[in-house]
Amino acid sequence: MVLKTGAGVLADRRRLPTALRAVLGYYADTGVFDAGSLSLKSEIDDRTEAMVDDVTDRIEAALEDDFGCPVEFSYDTKLILPAQLTLGYVYRNARQQAPGDPVIDTIADGVPTVDETALEQGPAQDLAPREMVVRAEQMTRLSIEALIDGDMRDAINDDEFEDFEVDFDASEADRRRVAEVAQSALQSHLDGLLEDMPPVVENAYQWAVDYSEAHQDRDDYFRELMTAAEDGDADALTDIREAYKFAEYDEAPATLTETEKKLPYSKTQYARVGVLYDGMLDLYRLAGLDIDDEFAKAIVLAIIGAQVWLDDVDDYEDDRAEGQLTPVTAEYLLAPDDEAAYRRVVDVTEQYLDLAKSYATAADSPLTGVAVEYIYRSGNPDVLPGKPE
Repeated sequence: MVLKTGAGVLADRRRLPTALRAVLGYYADTGVFDAGSLSLKSEIDDRTEAMVDDVTDRIEAALEDDFGCPVEFSYDTKLILPAQLTLGYVYRNARQQAPGDPVIDTIADGVPTVDETALEQGPAQDLAPREMVVRAEQMTRLSIEALIDGDMRDAINDDEFEDFEVDFDASEADRRRVAEVAQSALQSHLDGLLEDMPPVVENAYQWAVDYSEAHQDRDDYFRELMTAAEDGDADALTDIREAYKFAEYDEAPATLTETEKKLPYSKTQYARVGVLYDGMLDLYRLAGLDIDDEFAKAIVLAIIGAQVWLDDVDDYEDDRAEGQLTPVTAEYLLAPDDEAAYRRVVDVTEQYLDLAKSYATAADSPLTGVAVEYIYRSGNPDVLPGKPE
């Protein structure tokens, strides 16, 4: 108890590195400390960084063809974190089943392809630890490319190009063109990969994309609601509450229980970002990997919490000026004053992240639990108006 208390005190010291505070905070909250997971994180980071480099090389080749000269492209996103955590989850399970297996400890760079027969067998398979890791590597490569492709689609749709950099003084038109070329190159490659897989894989991927794009298609409607609410329209406020904050699911996701479906903004944020990771986890399952339901809920809830706490909070001023409805801008319209809105944003975030952390612990995935804690401790709600004194 004393150790946990001390860890909690240290976790609250902002001068310490956020990563260390996250480890201490998770231990203080759950009593779980797993040194092996910390070592595993470094390995997973190295492996997924190489996968991102492969995607970057593909994008740079397409940009050189389009611009007629070499273009360096760099990409900074947190959206691949769930793929990293899922790979780590499978690695940890494999090593627990076969401790000391050198093939699991150092998988070769040339990852064998999962054949169609294996994929068609679905998740109910009894895989050897080595095969688990091989399949997880392949699905992670596919997932990372799909997630970056999806992020580029969102950038083009929202006219927001801050997540990537190029090595020339790019105008807004240039940056849009870079995103379009990158997205086109990724989509073309993804289409080829999916054509080589059974239809069940492509169907799962397309379902998630269609579900997400259906939400994007409502963006103009939500913008209209926000504009009307800003102008004092009481009916618009009611619609924001009913159609955005507490919207009911038409097609309820199997991953979420009634508890998660009743969270504020659950449907809209599941459609906005959660479904993409739900679909990602289905790809791992289709490859025969045992992805625990608690782990899946932890991932989906964590990414929704991260979207609100890291992106929507930081972008509040811009989103408010541009009429972009998010859980954060919505609360500043629905709450009676700024202080109440501030408290609600914190409360909504904590509901998602606390649940995510509890599910990560239940799934025996300390790496995911620490990641959730890192998300929470990386947020900066001080940029919002109405912070209580």
